[in-house]
Parts: sequence; C-alpha cells; structure tokens
Amino acid sequence: MKNKIGFVSLGCPKNLTVTETMIGLLVPEYEIVTNPADADIIIVNTCGFIESAKQESIETIIEMGQYKDGGGLKKLIVTGCLAERYTEDILNELPEVDAVVGTGSYFEIKKIIDDTVLGERVTHKNDINIVAPENLPRVISTGSASAYLAIADGCNNHCSYCVIPSLRGKYRSRKMEDILAEARSLAEKGYKELIVIAQDTTMYGIDIYGKKKLAELVSELDKIDGVEWIRLHYCYPESVTDELISVMANSKKVCKYIDIPFQHASDDVLRRMGRRGREEDYRNLIEKLRMAMPDITIRSTFITGFPGESAEDFETLMKFVNDTELDKIGVFAYSREEGTPAAEMEDQIDEEVKETRRDALMALGQEISLEKNKSKIGKTIKVLAEEEIKRNIFAGRSEGDSPDVDGMVIFKSKNAKIGEFAFVTITKASEYDLEGTADEYCK
Repeated sequence: MKNKIGFVSLGCPKNLTVTETMIGLLVPEYEIVTNPADADIIIVNTCGFIESAKQESIETIIEMGQYKDGGGLKKLIVTGCLAERYTEDILNELPEVDAVVGTGSYFEIKKIIDDTVLGERVTHKNDINIVAPENLPRVISTGSASAYLAIADGCNNHCSYCVIPSLRGKYRSRKMEDILAEARSLAEKGYKELIVIAQDTTMYGIDIYGKKKLAELVSELDKIDGVEWIRLHYCYPESVTDELISVMANSKKVCKYIDIPFQHASDDVLRRMGRRGREEDYRNLIEKLRMAMPDITIRSTFITGFPGESAEDFETLMKFVNDTELDKIGVFAYSREEGTPAAEMEDQIDEEVKETRRDALMALGQEISLEKNKSKIGKTIKVLAEEEIKRNIFAGRSEGDSPDVDGMVIFKSKNAKIGEFAFVTITKASEYDLEGTADEYCK
C-alpha cells in the first residue's frame, strides 16, 4: 500500500512550480492526497519573503504538525524559502519537523523522504546557485487550461529591502530550447494559457547568452500551436525594451497585460530602495506601452512606509498612481527584513503610518479600477472559463486578469465549457470583478 503525501504550497507562483515538480517526482511511488488529515507525510513548501509570509509559514507548519497528535501523520517536511533562511531556528524550535530542505534541494525530495522514513532528522541544503535538472516531471495544479512557465531562477537586482538573492541565488536562465520544449508539452496537454514567470523575467538570457532575450523567447512561444494566451509577469521596468513592447503589440497570443513592479515613484525613495529607474522613466514607459497597445492592462506593486519616506514622497506616489491610472495595483506596507540594507537604515517609519499610507493608496487604486471596470459594461470580452460555481454560472478570467492576484468574470451561460473561451457581454462591474452573460464560446 502506497504512503500518502499531502502538500501545502505557500507564496509565489514560482514556489508553486517547485511544489508541482515535487509532486511529479513523488507520484509514481506515493499517493497524493488533498486532505492533510489523510496524509502519512506532509510537505509544507514555505515562503520567507516578508514578515507576514514568514508568520503564515510558521503557523502552517505548527498546524500541520498537530496531525501527529493522535492522527496518522508520520513525517513533516519543510521546504522552500523559510527553510533556506531559518534552518537552525526551525530545527531548534519546531521539534515536530522531521526534515528541513533548502531551495536548492527540492529535486532530491524522494531521497530526503527515504532518509526520514529511516528515522533520521534531515537537513538538506545544496548551493542556492545550483541549476536544477531539466525534464523533471511536473503535475500542474492550476486547472486544465492555465499553467505557469518558469524561465529562470534567482535574482541579480539586490534591492535594499529584499532577501530573495540570499535565498534563491544569482540569476540563472533556462536554455531557450528547454523552455520551448516544456511549452510545447503543455500545449499538447491542452493548456491554453502560459504564464511566464521568474523573479525578474526581463533579465532572461543575460547570464547564458550575454544579452536579454525575453522578446525573442516570447516570439518563439508565440509560434506554438495550441497556446492562445501568453501572459508576462514580473517585468522590471528598467528592462522592458522597445523590442519587447513591439513583440507584445504585434502578437495575437501575447496578452495585452503586463505585471511591472514599480514599487515607488519618489526618486529619493527609489534610490534608497536600490531601484535603477526613476519616476520620469516610469511615466515614459507607461506612455510607450499605451501608445503601442491602447487596451493594455498594466498591473504593479508598491511599498509604503519605506525607511525615510516623507509625507512629500508619499504624495508623489499617490499622484503617480492617480495620473497614470494604473489598471491594477497591489500595495504592501514595508517589512523590515533582517539581513537587508534597508533594515539598518535610519528613519524607520511607524507601523501605523505605513499601514495608513498603504490603505490610502489601495483605496485610490480601487477607485481607478472601479471606473475602468465600469467602462467595460456593454462590451463583449473573451473569457477563459475556469469553474462552474453553480448550474449555468461560471467563473473565469479575461485577458486583463491574472490568476490569484486579479479579479474574476462571473457569467451566465448554458453552453460554456470549463477550459474553453467564452464571449461574455458585461452587465455589471465592481472594483475587481465583472459580471455578464455568454451563450457562445470559441475554441
């Protein structure tokens, strides 16, 4: 009888692809279960990026460990960024944990499990700059139509607030032929949307080809039969080239959607953050994108309360968001992370001020998003149907919506099918979601 393994995957989509790979490696010999109460072994793939993510990871580990008390759980394994960052703390303070696995060791999960089953308490950490083997099996967990496509790991940006380079290592691109082979395989399995991800997608190729080759990669992805949407995430503004914009504008498959983490708009704050761009650069980039693609959806993230952020700096940020009318934004109050240059900076901002500014910027973003969504009422848009939430009522996403971070389109239809595209006429709008009706769909 096969041992049963349960997974909890926390954090970013890049972390999710690691979880999917571990599942793929274990499927032949283990039964994967969705209810942790049924598991003999639980693997928690953690995030350790900011304080709230660390806290969620710790709470999840403790919660999963409780299944050892009177339950059937035999082994608890912790992987991912928290495991890489706080190995000794986990071992010392969480005795229920049987193995701690660093970010460079996930592809050895089968051996690690074997070692724990023998009764050993295991620490397994490779060099964080290791290049994972290609062609590892992977079980997609994001439904039948959409899949993440990881093109690189690590980061060379060294922003002053960020711990990612110390957890994930230097930037390491995958070879283009390997990425395209995976993309073709996903297309053959019926996945219609590929979401291109890395810690920084726009640096793709710099390490192995000597130049940035995201535009060329996207052009090649565009040629793959079966793929209908190609979505770009985590495009650092300083590296969004005219060539990339041209490829996006001229492609019928690349979504007119881009995720660009601006993080701030005050030049002084951006300088202290270690960001290379400045407000004028960002405004010019947004103008270029909208000139080339008038219907583009631009999503961004921002940090409020960074050390030394004055009231004037925050007003600059508010004005930037108001003027540019970014379609979608996410806002985080600055998290003081040990081991980063920003943590040692003077003029740390009071938590209440950080959160008040975050809430104000989010409220502005919601106002803009609501007005943009209202402008879609009466229009017919293409939607990828992902779930039938009740009879003849479906939930899906438009070209302007990425999974988990953006809104949904809820629509009535007697003919829509999960994993297919529907034409939805919008009848109602809120800050994030749209509602409508559809009676026909396209293949």
